[in-house]
Amino acid sequence: MNFADQCSRDVLEVVPFVMRGIRAQLRKYGAKELSVPQFRTLVFLSRHEGASLSEVAEHIGMTLPSMSGMIDGLVNRHLAIRQTHPTDRRRMILTLTNQGQTTLKTARAGTQSHLAGLFGHLSQSDCATVTKAMRILRPLFSEVA
Repeated sequence: MNFADQCSRDVLEVVPFVMRGIRAQLRKYGAKELSVPQFRTLVFLSRHEGASLSEVAEHIGMTLPSMSGMIDGLVNRHLAIRQTHPTDRRRMILTLTNQGQTTLKTARAGTQSHLAGLFGHLSQSDCATVTKAMRILRPLFSEVA
C-alpha cells in the first residue's frame, strides 16, 4: 500500500470520530436546537454575508426547495434574515441576525474550549503535528466543503 492510500484510509477512519465529537460539543454549547446542516448554514452565512439561497444550497449540498425550507426555519427562529435582492426580485439575500451571530459565536467558543482541553493532554510536538496536518488538509478540502 502506498502512502496516499494509507493516508486516505486514516482520514476516513478518524474524521467521523472527530466530527461526532465536534457535533456533540456544538450542541452542548449553544446549538442544541440546530441540526448540523443548519449550523453549517450559519457558518456559511457568517463568512458570506448576503449569500444567495443557491450559493448556500450548493455549499451545504441540498436542493433549493430543501434549503428554502431550512432557511424558513432559521428565519422563524430569528437566526437569519431573508430579503429580496434590490435589482433581481427572484434572488434572495441571506444574512445572520444578531441572535444568529450570538448562537454561532457561543457554540464555537465552547466547542473550541472543549477541544483545547482535549489537546491539552497531547505533547507540544503532537499538537504541532495536528496543526501542521490541518494546514495541509485545508487547501485540499476548502473548495469541496
